[in-house]
Amino acid sequence: MRGLSPGLCLALLAAERGAQLCTTIRYFSHGQLGCFWGTIVCLVPSYVAQLLSILWLRADGHPPGCGVLVLHILQLGLWKRYWDILRMEVKADSSTGTGEMLMLHGDVCVLRLLEALLQSLPHLLLQAYVLVASEPAGLIPGISAGLSLLSLSWALVSYSRFCCLLKPGHVCLPATAQLCLLLWRMGMLVTRILALVLFTRLYSCWVFTVAGIHWVLMSFWLVALQTDIVAQPCRWRLFNVLLGAVYVFCYINVQPGPSRHRVAVFYMVSTQDMETLTLFFFFFINKASRVCPLMLSCSFTGAAALVVYYSLLHP
Repeated sequence: MRGLSPGLCLALLAAERGAQLCTTIRYFSHGQLGCFWGTIVCLVPSYVAQLLSILWLRADGHPPGCGVLVLHILQLGLWKRYWDILRMEVKADSSTGTGEMLMLHGDVCVLRLLEALLQSLPHLLLQAYVLVASEPAGLIPGISAGLSLLSLSWALVSYSRFCCLLKPGHVCLPATAQLCLLLWRMGMLVTRILALVLFTRLYSCWVFTVAGIHWVLMSFWLVALQTDIVAQPCRWRLFNVLLGAVYVFCYINVQPGPSRHRVAVFYMVSTQDMETLTLFFFFFINKASRVCPLMLSCSFTGAAALVVYYSLLHP
């Protein structure tokens, strides 16, 4: 497995950015200026991850030079981090630099997850809305949405894999466990995003009410769990609020100890409201009936992969 995860992440990054570029060009050439500017705007939030990467380089005693700064401005800072890890793995033997590579890998996993949440997720939401609202749906936006979904799901898998590597006595997750994690993430994300996109298509801005209620519930739940990963009280509250926003779409484990009970509670709440919306669309909205079977099948696939993972493959 050495070199596989960084290399795969780098390949997914390149494919996703290439698809985003093609999608932007397509919208501009077809005169769809609203979608064009929306796709451009989705690229802006990832500068948070680039800025954090620069700050971490300085904190680690490696002040970035002009070349590194230019790469971060071009949103290629994480590409360089992945490339550095691959180069270190090629040069190092099995006993040299293991701890350093693990920390570098951990930094880039967290940064990539942040970038995926800030860039890939909004891009995926926009392209999914375009696919649902357009007749016929374009091939290029569909490919771009699929690559963003895969990239976001793999960022979540990489984060889980790194968390397992950090725990004493734990080894790298086997390929079957990573596949279950990927199917779980992709299945649940597709269900969640399609349900919200259909609701947006039918009821416009009322989707913010639905998402806002879920956001508030998740934030209060995180506070009740005493998520003390941040020491200062003000920052602790802000962290829970921001993580609650992420929980509108997916679950991320940030607490030590067994997580299966927290995962069960999260998906009991999330699955219930999404299945309710799905059944509502299926029985009352004829135009959405062709999307509902996809939502239900993805939900079943994600739930099955989740059960298999926590029953048989979780460390």
